[in-house]
Amino acid sequence: MEVTIHYNGQAVAVEVTLEVYEFLDRADHKTENLFHEQRRHWDGREFDEYIVATEGVGIYGETPEEYLCRMETLGELMAVLDTCTEAQRRRFLLYALDGLTLTEIAALCGCSKSSVQGSIEAVRKIFKKILRNHPYE
Repeated sequence: MEVTIHYNGQAVAVEVTLEVYEFLDRADHKTENLFHEQRRHWDGREFDEYIVATEGVGIYGETPEEYLCRMETLGELMAVLDTCTEAQRRRFLLYALDGLTLTEIAALCGCSKSSVQGSIEAVRKIFKKILRNHPYE
């Protein structure tokens, strides 16, 4: 069966097994029923919390397609970081993932703030270059 998935504003057609198609179809119907129930009771006075708990979408569960896309993106990002020097990679990750300031990273690495900024800008340029070459992949 062929299923159309909307990812980043683009429709992508994916071939799936019958079981996966039926599961996605049931999930769509349940989601639609929940939205209808919410619309009928928009002020919340009569809305049944049991329906939300049993039929609604509870804790976010990543779909297999989202997992695959996330892992591919992570692989591409890590491939770019592998082309950088160890200092650039470390400084960029401290800045982007840990949220440290340039001054904090400089103190941690024992270097100047301008060298940290230079390293981060160098990694950004590499990412921009790669993203320019692959705009919608």
